Amino acid sequence: MKHSLLQLRNLCLALAILATAPAIALSAESLPAEKAGTIGKPQGKLAFIREGNVWVMTPSGANQEMVCEVTNADGRLSWSPDGKNIMFTRAGRVDFQAPDFTGGFYKVYDLFLASLDSAYHNNRLWWRRLTTDMGSRDPEWSTDGSKVIFTKDMNANLVNSYEPNYQVCIMDPEGANIEILRKDWQGQEEFLMAPSINANGDIACVNIYEKRQQGMLVLPKDKYMISMDTIKALALRNPHCVAPSWSGDGKWLAYVNNDLNDGGLYITTPDLKERYLVFAPPPGTSLHTVSPSFSPDSKWLTFSTADGSIWICDITGTGARRLSGPGADKFPAWSKNP
Repeated sequence: MKHSLLQLRNLCLALAILATAPAIALSAESLPAEKAGTIGKPQGKLAFIREGNVWVMTPSGANQEMVCEVTNADGRLSWSPDGKNIMFTRAGRVDFQAPDFTGGFYKVYDLFLASLDSAYHNNRLWWRRLTTDMGSRDPEWSTDGSKVIFTKDMNANLVNSYEPNYQVCIMDPEGANIEILRKDWQGQEEFLMAPSINANGDIACVNIYEKRQQGMLVLPKDKYMISMDTIKALALRNPHCVAPSWSGDGKWLAYVNNDLNDGGLYITTPDLKERYLVFAPPPGTSLHTVSPSFSPDSKWLTFSTADGSIWICDITGTGARRLSGPGADKFPAWSKNP
Protein backbone atom coordinates (compact mmCIF):
# COMPACT_ATOMS: atom_id res chain seq x y z
CA MET A 1 0.00 0.00 0.00
CA LYS A 2 2.79 2.41 0.93
CA HIS A 3 4.56 1.57 -2.33
CA SER A 4 1.41 2.35 -4.35
CA LEU A 5 0.96 5.69 -2.60
CA LEU A 6 4.57 6.60 -3.35
CA GLN A 7 4.11 5.73 -7.02
CA LEU A 8 0.95 7.83 -7.15
CA ARG A 9 2.72 10.77 -5.54
CA ASN A 10 5.59 10.53 -8.04
CA LEU A 11 3.13 10.36 -10.94
CA CYS A 12 1.33 13.48 -9.73
CA LEU A 13 4.62 15.30 -9.35
CA ALA A 14 5.71 14.24 -12.84
CA LEU A 15 2.46 15.50 -14.38
CA ALA A 16 2.80 18.83 -12.59
CA ILE A 17 6.37 19.33 -13.82
CA LEU A 18 5.54 18.28 -17.36
CA ALA A 19 2.67 20.72 -17.49
CA THR A 20 5.11 23.59 -17.03
CA ALA A 21 8.05 22.16 -18.99
CA PRO A 22 7.62 22.79 -22.72
CA ALA A 23 9.24 20.73 -25.39
CA ILE A 24 11.56 22.43 -27.83
CA ALA A 25 9.62 23.96 -30.69
CA LEU A 26 9.84 22.21 -34.04
CA SER A 27 10.78 25.26 -36.13
CA ALA A 28 14.23 25.38 -37.69
CA GLU A 29 14.70 29.11 -38.21
CA SER A 30 17.92 30.99 -37.62
CA LEU A 31 18.34 33.37 -34.70
CA PRO A 32 17.32 36.92 -35.77
CA ALA A 33 20.17 39.43 -35.68
CA GLU A 34 18.31 41.66 -33.21
CA LYS A 35 18.15 38.80 -30.70
CA ALA A 36 21.81 37.93 -31.15
CA GLY A 37 23.16 41.39 -30.45
CA THR A 38 26.47 42.66 -31.76
CA ILE A 39 28.72 39.90 -33.07
CA GLY A 40 32.39 40.75 -33.31
CA LYS A 41 35.43 38.76 -34.32
CA PRO A 42 35.89 35.44 -32.51
CA GLN A 43 38.45 35.69 -29.71
CA GLY A 44 40.28 33.23 -27.46
CA LYS A 45 41.79 29.86 -28.37
CA LEU A 46 40.46 26.47 -29.41
CA ALA A 47 41.66 23.15 -28.04
CA PHE A 48 40.96 20.04 -30.09
CA ILE A 49 42.00 16.42 -30.54
CA ARG A 50 44.17 15.31 -33.46
CA GLU A 51 45.16 11.66 -33.71
CA GLY A 52 44.62 11.20 -29.98
CA ASN A 53 46.72 14.20 -28.92
CA VAL A 54 45.61 17.58 -27.56
CA TRP A 55 46.24 20.60 -29.80
CA VAL A 56 45.40 24.30 -29.67
CA MET A 57 44.90 26.96 -32.36
CA THR A 58 43.41 30.40 -32.83
CA PRO A 59 39.81 30.89 -34.06
CA SER A 60 41.24 31.61 -37.52
CA GLY A 61 42.80 28.15 -37.64
CA ALA A 62 46.33 29.56 -37.33
CA ASN A 63 49.12 28.74 -34.87
CA GLN A 64 48.22 25.08 -34.55
CA GLU A 65 50.38 23.50 -31.86
CA MET A 66 50.36 20.22 -29.95
CA VAL A 67 50.22 20.79 -26.19
CA CYS A 68 49.92 17.23 -24.89
CA GLU A 69 51.07 14.02 -26.58
CA VAL A 70 49.12 11.07 -25.17
CA THR A 71 47.84 9.31 -28.35
CA ASN A 72 44.52 8.28 -26.74
CA ALA A 73 42.68 11.51 -25.86
CA ASP A 74 38.97 11.10 -26.54
CA GLY A 75 35.76 13.04 -25.89
CA ARG A 76 35.02 16.53 -24.60
CA LEU A 77 37.83 18.90 -23.65
CA SER A 78 37.48 21.77 -21.17
CA TRP A 79 39.63 24.82 -20.41
CA SER A 80 40.27 26.16 -16.93
CA PRO A 81 38.85 29.70 -16.58
CA ASP A 82 42.37 31.17 -16.40
CA GLY A 83 43.33 29.51 -19.69
CA LYS A 84 46.36 27.75 -18.22
CA ASN A 85 45.10 24.14 -18.20
CA ILE A 86 43.02 21.82 -20.34
CA MET A 87 41.14 18.88 -18.84
CA PHE A 88 40.62 15.89 -21.09
CA THR A 89 39.69 12.22 -21.20
CA ARG A 90 41.97 9.34 -22.08
CA ALA A 91 40.41 6.12 -23.35
CA GLY A 92 41.65 2.60 -22.64
CA ARG A 93 40.31 -0.88 -23.22
CA VAL A 94 39.67 -3.98 -21.15
CA ASP A 95 39.55 -7.45 -22.73
CA PHE A 96 37.32 -9.50 -20.45
CA GLN A 97 36.41 -13.16 -20.94
CA ALA A 98 34.40 -14.88 -18.23
CA PRO A 99 34.55 -18.63 -17.55
CA ASP A 100 31.34 -19.06 -19.53
CA PHE A 101 32.99 -17.23 -22.48
CA THR A 102 30.86 -14.11 -22.10
CA GLY A 103 32.56 -10.73 -22.11
CA GLY A 104 34.46 -8.85 -24.77
CA PHE A 105 36.24 -5.54 -25.26
CA TYR A 106 35.10 -2.64 -23.07
CA LYS A 107 36.28 0.95 -23.27
CA VAL A 108 37.36 2.59 -20.03
CA TYR A 109 38.16 6.23 -19.32
CA ASP A 110 39.82 8.58 -16.85
CA LEU A 111 40.30 12.33 -16.57
CA PHE A 112 43.67 14.06 -17.04
CA LEU A 113 45.03 17.58 -16.92
CA ALA A 114 47.45 19.20 -19.39
CA SER A 115 49.37 22.40 -18.61
CA LEU A 116 49.96 24.91 -21.39
CA ASP A 117 52.98 26.26 -19.50
CA SER A 118 54.65 22.87 -19.85
CA ALA A 119 53.85 22.75 -23.55
CA TYR A 120 55.25 26.21 -24.13
CA HIS A 121 58.47 25.04 -22.45
CA ASN A 122 58.65 22.18 -24.96
CA ASN A 123 57.41 19.53 -22.55
CA ARG A 124 54.43 17.96 -24.30
CA LEU A 125 54.76 14.69 -22.40
CA TRP A 126 53.56 16.15 -19.10
CA TRP A 127 50.06 15.48 -17.80
CA ARG A 128 48.42 14.75 -14.49
CA ARG A 129 45.86 11.99 -13.82
CA LEU A 130 42.83 13.21 -11.86
CA THR A 131 40.68 10.07 -11.60
CA THR A 132 41.58 6.39 -11.28
CA ASP A 133 38.18 4.65 -11.46
CA MET A 134 38.31 3.97 -15.23
CA GLY A 135 34.80 5.35 -15.69
CA SER A 136 35.21 9.15 -15.72
CA ARG A 137 34.88 11.06 -18.97
CA ASP A 138 33.78 14.26 -20.74
CA PRO A 139 34.62 16.94 -18.13
CA GLU A 140 33.34 20.51 -18.09
CA TRP A 141 34.89 23.19 -15.89
CA SER A 142 32.34 25.45 -14.18
CA THR A 143 32.35 29.13 -15.11
CA ASP A 144 33.85 30.20 -11.77
CA GLY A 145 36.43 27.42 -11.82
CA SER A 146 35.37 25.95 -8.48
CA LYS A 147 34.18 22.58 -9.77
CA VAL A 148 34.16 20.17 -12.68
CA ILE A 149 31.09 18.25 -13.86
CA PHE A 150 31.52 14.99 -15.75
CA THR A 151 30.04 11.57 -16.59
CA LYS A 152 31.10 8.56 -14.54
CA ASP A 153 30.33 4.89 -15.19
CA MET A 154 29.92 3.54 -11.65
CA ASN A 155 30.53 -0.03 -12.87
CA ALA A 156 33.64 0.61 -14.97
CA ASN A 157 36.14 -0.94 -12.54
CA LEU A 158 34.08 -4.07 -11.83
CA VAL A 159 35.53 -6.85 -13.92
CA ASN A 160 32.29 -8.87 -13.86
CA SER A 161 29.99 -5.96 -14.71
CA TYR A 162 27.92 -6.55 -17.82
CA GLU A 163 26.14 -3.19 -17.86
CA PRO A 164 27.34 0.38 -17.34
CA ASN A 165 25.76 2.76 -14.83
CA TYR A 166 26.27 6.30 -16.10
CA GLN A 167 25.89 9.06 -13.52
CA VAL A 168 26.49 12.80 -13.43
CA CYS A 169 29.22 13.68 -10.93
CA ILE A 170 30.87 16.83 -9.64
CA MET A 171 34.39 17.16 -8.24
CA ASP A 172 36.89 19.88 -7.45
CA PRO A 173 39.51 20.71 -10.13
CA GLU A 174 42.13 18.60 -8.35
CA GLY A 175 40.03 15.44 -8.72
CA ALA A 176 38.94 15.23 -5.06
CA ASN A 177 35.56 15.42 -3.31
CA ILE A 178 33.62 13.55 -6.00
CA GLU A 179 29.87 13.91 -5.48
CA ILE A 180 27.28 11.83 -7.34
CA LEU A 181 24.33 13.95 -8.44
CA ARG A 182 21.68 11.26 -7.87
CA LYS A 183 21.67 9.89 -4.35
CA ASP A 184 19.58 6.91 -5.53
CA TRP A 185 21.99 5.86 -8.27
CA GLN A 186 22.46 2.25 -7.15
CA GLY A 187 20.29 -0.20 -9.02
CA GLN A 188 19.04 2.37 -11.51
CA GLU A 189 18.23 1.27 -15.05
CA GLU A 190 17.98 4.81 -16.40
CA PHE A 191 21.04 7.01 -16.52
CA LEU A 192 22.17 10.59 -17.06
CA MET A 193 25.25 11.62 -19.01
CA ALA A 194 26.85 14.41 -21.10
CA PRO A 195 26.20 17.06 -18.42
CA SER A 196 26.73 20.81 -18.76
CA ILE A 197 26.28 23.24 -15.84
CA ASN A 198 25.55 26.97 -15.88
CA ALA A 199 26.39 29.64 -13.31
CA ASN A 200 23.07 29.06 -11.50
CA GLY A 201 23.77 25.35 -11.03
CA ASP A 202 21.19 24.21 -13.60
CA ILE A 203 22.33 21.04 -15.37
CA ALA A 204 21.54 20.10 -18.95
CA CYS A 205 22.06 16.41 -19.65
CA VAL A 206 20.89 13.42 -21.68
CA ASN A 207 18.71 10.59 -20.38
CA ILE A 208 19.74 7.03 -21.26
CA TYR A 209 17.23 4.17 -21.08
CA GLU A 210 17.78 0.63 -22.37
CA LYS A 211 21.13 1.76 -23.82
CA ARG A 212 19.42 4.40 -25.95
CA GLN A 213 19.54 8.16 -25.73
CA GLN A 214 16.01 9.32 -24.97
CA GLY A 215 16.63 13.05 -25.27
CA MET A 216 17.82 16.17 -23.51
CA LEU A 217 16.47 17.84 -20.38
CA VAL A 218 17.40 20.62 -17.97
CA LEU A 219 17.48 19.94 -14.23
CA PRO A 220 17.22 23.12 -12.13
CA LYS A 221 19.45 23.17 -9.07
CA ASP A 222 16.54 22.48 -6.72
CA LYS A 223 15.22 19.52 -8.76
CA TYR A 224 18.22 17.20 -9.06
CA MET A 225 16.32 14.46 -7.24
CA ILE A 226 13.02 14.47 -9.14
CA SER A 227 11.87 10.95 -9.97
CA MET A 228 13.48 9.06 -12.83
CA ASP A 229 10.01 8.64 -14.36
CA THR A 230 9.76 12.43 -14.57
CA ILE A 231 13.26 12.68 -16.00
CA LYS A 232 12.46 10.17 -18.72
CA ALA A 233 9.22 11.98 -19.58
CA LEU A 234 11.03 15.32 -19.80
CA ALA A 235 13.74 13.83 -22.02
CA LEU A 236 11.20 12.28 -24.38
CA ARG A 237 9.81 15.75 -25.04
CA ASN A 238 13.11 16.58 -26.75
CA PRO A 239 14.06 13.44 -28.70
CA HIS A 240 17.23 13.34 -30.80
CA CYS A 241 18.62 16.29 -28.81
CA VAL A 242 22.03 15.35 -27.39
CA ALA A 243 25.40 16.84 -26.37
CA PRO A 244 24.14 19.97 -24.55
CA SER A 245 26.41 22.91 -23.71
CA TRP A 246 25.59 26.16 -21.86
CA SER A 247 26.84 29.51 -23.09
CA GLY A 248 29.01 31.44 -20.66
CA ASP A 249 26.42 34.20 -20.28
CA GLY A 250 23.69 31.63 -19.56
CA LYS A 251 21.41 32.89 -22.35
CA TRP A 252 21.72 29.88 -24.64
CA LEU A 253 21.98 26.13 -24.59
CA ALA A 254 23.62 24.57 -27.64
CA TYR A 255 23.01 20.96 -28.62
CA VAL A 256 23.20 18.52 -31.51
CA ASN A 257 20.04 17.18 -33.13
CA ASN A 258 20.93 13.78 -34.58
CA ASP A 259 17.61 13.22 -36.32
CA LEU A 260 18.03 12.22 -39.96
CA ASN A 261 15.39 14.72 -41.12
CA ASP A 262 16.41 17.95 -39.37
CA GLY A 263 19.80 17.13 -37.88
CA GLY A 264 22.25 19.88 -37.13
CA LEU A 265 23.63 22.23 -34.49
CA TYR A 266 21.00 24.24 -32.63
CA ILE A 267 20.71 26.71 -29.79
CA THR A 268 17.72 27.02 -27.48
CA THR A 269 16.68 29.31 -24.67
CA PRO A 270 17.14 28.04 -21.08
CA ASP A 271 13.40 27.31 -20.79
CA LEU A 272 13.56 25.28 -24.04
CA LYS A 273 10.74 27.35 -25.54
CA GLU A 274 12.64 28.52 -28.62
CA ARG A 275 15.22 26.87 -30.83
CA TYR A 276 17.29 28.15 -33.71
CA LEU A 277 19.35 26.34 -36.32
CA VAL A 278 23.02 27.34 -36.27
CA PHE A 279 24.62 24.86 -38.67
CA ALA A 280 23.53 21.99 -40.90
CA PRO A 281 26.42 19.67 -41.87
CA PRO A 282 27.41 19.47 -45.53
CA PRO A 283 26.05 16.54 -47.55
CA GLY A 284 27.95 13.33 -46.96
CA THR A 285 28.93 14.02 -43.37
CA SER A 286 27.38 14.53 -39.95
CA LEU A 287 28.08 16.29 -36.70
CA HIS A 288 30.00 14.59 -33.93
CA THR A 289 27.67 14.11 -30.98
CA VAL A 290 30.11 15.63 -28.49
CA SER A 291 29.10 18.92 -26.87
CA PRO A 292 29.77 22.01 -29.00
CA SER A 293 31.55 24.88 -27.26
CA PHE A 294 30.78 28.61 -27.02
CA SER A 295 33.28 31.41 -27.49
CA PRO A 296 34.10 33.59 -24.43
CA ASP A 297 31.51 36.19 -25.50
CA SER A 298 28.85 33.51 -26.20
CA LYS A 299 28.46 34.70 -29.80
CA TRP A 300 30.25 31.87 -31.61
CA LEU A 301 30.29 28.08 -31.49
CA THR A 302 32.91 25.50 -32.39
CA PHE A 303 32.19 21.87 -33.24
CA SER A 304 33.42 19.03 -35.43
CA THR A 305 32.06 16.89 -38.23
CA ALA A 306 32.53 13.18 -38.82
CA ASP A 307 34.93 13.78 -41.73
CA GLY A 308 37.54 15.02 -39.23
CA SER A 309 36.97 18.76 -39.62
CA ILE A 310 36.82 21.60 -37.05
CA TRP A 311 34.31 24.39 -37.68
CA ILE A 312 33.21 27.67 -36.15
CA CYS A 313 29.95 29.54 -36.77
CA ASP A 314 28.26 32.50 -35.12
CA ILE A 315 24.98 31.93 -33.30
CA THR A 316 22.89 33.43 -36.13
CA GLY A 317 24.10 30.69 -38.47
CA THR A 318 26.33 32.98 -40.55
CA GLY A 319 30.09 33.17 -40.76
CA ALA A 320 30.51 29.38 -40.77
CA ARG A 321 33.99 28.31 -41.77
CA ARG A 322 36.10 25.19 -41.65
CA LEU A 323 39.30 25.68 -39.67
CA SER A 324 40.89 22.29 -40.31
CA GLY A 325 40.32 19.06 -42.16
CA PRO A 326 38.92 16.93 -43.55
CA GLY A 327 41.31 14.74 -41.64
CA ALA A 328 41.68 13.50 -38.06
CA ASP A 329 40.52 16.51 -36.00
CA LYS A 330 37.60 16.44 -33.58
CA PHE A 331 35.95 17.66 -30.38
CA PRO A 332 37.03 21.33 -30.19
CA ALA A 333 36.58 23.39 -27.02
CA TRP A 334 36.78 27.18 -26.79
CA SER A 335 38.78 28.85 -24.02
CA LYS A 336 36.72 30.71 -21.41
CA ASN A 337 38.65 33.98 -21.73
CA PRO A 338 39.62 36.08 -24.80
